[in-house]
Amino acid sequence: MEGGCCGHGLRLDGPVRDDARRRLLSVKGHVEGILRMLEDDTVYCVDVLKQLKAVDGALGKVGNLVLQSHLRHHVVTAHERGDEDRIVAELMEILKYR
Repeated sequence: MEGGCCGHGLRLDGPVRDDARRRLLSVKGHVEGILRMLEDDTVYCVDVLKQLKAVDGALGKVGNLVLQSHLRHHVVTAHERGDEDRIVAELMEILKYR
């Protein structure tokens, strides 16, 4: 699927892609564990909150990897392509969710 700004699509270097994939698989395992915890009335609320915080942190790290790649591959070359305004608008939109 190619999309987004400039038609360049997702550009992650191999090691970065592998790291992001590994982290997301870990998140998947954590989320599955949290779902099991929710079915167990003996689980302490704080333990669920700790797991949710771990998932949040892991997702943030993946977001940082993708952001760093985006900055490296798309943002620094925006001036050469002449689409600085679109890149800035795109980043401002993303920053609303951080």
